[in-house]
Amino acid sequence: MQNGVLWRKEARLVKKLAETKNIDCASALSIFFSSKTHKLLMQPESGMQLMSDGYILEDLIAELK
Repeated sequence: MQNGVLWRKEARLVKKLAETKNIDCASALSIFFSSKTHKLLMQPESGMQLMSDGYILEDLIAELK
């Protein structure tokens, strides 16, 4: 996936995480970048880059529990 497309996907996920958890974007950014979900997203062979934002967000929220 091209960097620009992936960066936009990351931005959407951080924004949705902030909205879902009712936290500020800086906190959501910190949580997202330290998550296992983000590490998988950075690995093209995981296939996560091709998944919908909603599915990835569900995975991230499950990881946080």
